[in-house]
Amino acid sequence: MSESSASALPPGRPGRQPFSHPENLSLDSSCFSSPPVNFLQELPSYRSIARKRTTIPTREKQSGTLLKPTDSYSSQLEGGITENLNSQSIRKYALNISEKRRLRNIQETQMKYLSEWDQWKRYSSKSWKRFIGKAREMTTHLELWRDDIRSIEGKFGTGIQSYFSFLRFLVLLNLVIFLIIFMLVLLPVLLTKYNITNSTFVLIPSKDTDVQCTVYPISSSGLIYFYSYIIDLLSGTGFLEETCLFYGHYTIDGVKFQNFTYDLPLAYLLSTIAYLALSLLWIVKRSVEGFKINLIRSEEHFQSYCNKIFAGWDFCITNRSMADLKHSSLRYELRADLEEERIRQKIAERTSEETIRIYSLRLFLNCVVLAVLAACFYAIYRATIFSQEHMKKEIDKMVFGENLLILYLPSIVITLANFITPMIFAKIIHYEDYSPGFEIRLTILRCVFMRLATICVLVFTLGSKITSCDNYSCELCGYNQKLYPCWETQVGQEMYKLMIFDLIIILAVTLFVDFPRKLLVTYCSSWKLVQCWGQQEFAIPDNVLGIVYGQTICWIGAFFSPLLPAIATLKLIIIFYVKEISLLYTCRPSPRQFRASNSNFFFLLVLLIGLCLAIIPLTISMARVPSSKACGPFTNFNTTWEVVPKTVSTFPSSLQSLVHGVTSEAFAVPFFMIICLIMFYFIALAGAHKRVVVQLREQLSLESRDKRYLIQKLTEAQRDMKNR
Repeated sequence: MSESSASALPPGRPGRQPFSHPENLSLDSSCFSSPPVNFLQELPSYRSIARKRTTIPTREKQSGTLLKPTDSYSSQLEGGITENLNSQSIRKYALNISEKRRLRNIQETQMKYLSEWDQWKRYSSKSWKRFIGKAREMTTHLELWRDDIRSIEGKFGTGIQSYFSFLRFLVLLNLVIFLIIFMLVLLPVLLTKYNITNSTFVLIPSKDTDVQCTVYPISSSGLIYFYSYIIDLLSGTGFLEETCLFYGHYTIDGVKFQNFTYDLPLAYLLSTIAYLALSLLWIVKRSVEGFKINLIRSEEHFQSYCNKIFAGWDFCITNRSMADLKHSSLRYELRADLEEERIRQKIAERTSEETIRIYSLRLFLNCVVLAVLAACFYAIYRATIFSQEHMKKEIDKMVFGENLLILYLPSIVITLANFITPMIFAKIIHYEDYSPGFEIRLTILRCVFMRLATICVLVFTLGSKITSCDNYSCELCGYNQKLYPCWETQVGQEMYKLMIFDLIIILAVTLFVDFPRKLLVTYCSSWKLVQCWGQQEFAIPDNVLGIVYGQTICWIGAFFSPLLPAIATLKLIIIFYVKEISLLYTCRPSPRQFRASNSNFFFLLVLLIGLCLAIIPLTISMARVPSSKACGPFTNFNTTWEVVPKTVSTFPSSLQSLVHGVTSEAFAVPFFMIICLIMFYFIALAGAHKRVVVQLREQLSLESRDKRYLIQKLTEAQRDMKNR
């Protein structure tokens, strides 16, 4: 097609060429040996070029180069391959075996004329690439929960599989965060505490601080009654408050080794910055990969069908069970495509009355959603105020369970709100008549707003109570020392309680709701109430929001409770097996199929929103709120961030000048301008690449139309010859 189209364009003639009619076409044997120009002008590709030349005469050269001759293209491809033989593997090129062998012979011939040093570099490069390939193959077999996730994909589709893959990513992320905190904070303390190394603690030197600010009464009444251990485990008080689980345990200035002194306050702050930066980079990296896949797959729906039908099978599969799983996975993907196509066709066939009705219904349902959110926010606000007002009541004067209910009422209300509202949103979304992919995104956005707003309410309430005093001034210590003597530990306890209660709710729902529901559906299916209730479906938005909510709590609480990432890792592992068992034995495949390619990117986007939310209160607490004077490594600093200027002041004068210059406005303004220029350059480059992609897509479309046209003409010619 390309060769014929290019040859049919007379040079220097931008005007429209006259089209010949079918009766003027000659389809005898001479026509195939030397095709006439008037026949080639009937090709769809030539007509498209002619229209472009007529409408846009100034783009004559660009239009002429859209369709390249096949011979020149193949020669350019071969030349490019020959030039890149040094750096690229022949296996990567889409060529047949004979062509690859010929290129390999060319490569071996070129090797003979190289120096020994160049030959060694090529051989070492090949060996290194081969080693990297083998290592990647080995790592795929060591992937966590690889077989379980593949089995879930085959039985329930890629939408549910994306949830479990997302959960696995969070397990690895929390494990890496824990290792960072362990190496920078916990390891030096443990080595010194248990005399593993020849090191000693450097105590915090006394400072001109009022004695009242250094008072830290630790409650130890939990050892009297048998239920006190349960309360301490659920709340983080009592014996847990004195352990390395919370911020108040690290009341030391450093660790002195033989040759150097380890600055623990600086390491504590750097560990927080490190795990936040690592989380940001890791999420952005995975988001970019998912965005590329989503962008490619969302361009053309027909292309998605072709890729799955003609190129979706993995010919490396030899196991029968894996082949069945692959069949099921492809079937679920095609169902998702057909479901989305059905929704698009339904939207296109709507009348004006149906459009007005559906938009009116959506407006009413959105008002219901806002009312539900407002009710939840008001309930959380009242519970928090009630808990704070009754916090001063003595625990000994309370009856059994009253202390747990009063002190942790905000956590209970938040957990219940996060449990109830997704079910309400899931019921509402079914009446709004959206596509399955958009249903997931809209439900997740509503649940994100709900869950993250609950954390904001709790954090705002705690911050206002910490920095405000009722009957006396806070100028002595800078915070409410009477109610919060070690406010960092108490904030860590609140985050700890939220995480523990979230895990308890997940386990309780699975054991006492999902499994009894399955038993009722199985053995009491004749009851009308059971028929209306139905079997449990695996709600992807609710489950994704649950783990994003827990991860946001982990990011906020890791500064106040260094071992919280380890607890989050164990929690996510438990959730994986609980959700897998619940999915296999209590849930049924959803009749509305979901596409994983669209969901993965959106899951990471929601996780990124949670990370941004976690960074805001941490930044405010480290830079604005005065640090506790009774506990923690920052007792001699007004704020946590003051450790950075103190460390910079110990640098040499030249290095100090460099740091001050980099952090000054004189450096920030030019740096910002350079970043803007680089960003504009990449935006322009992306636009150019997009135009090239559009041209390539158009060329592929024209080639397929040319082939269809030529086959049609050939069929007509054969029919005419038979009729003769």
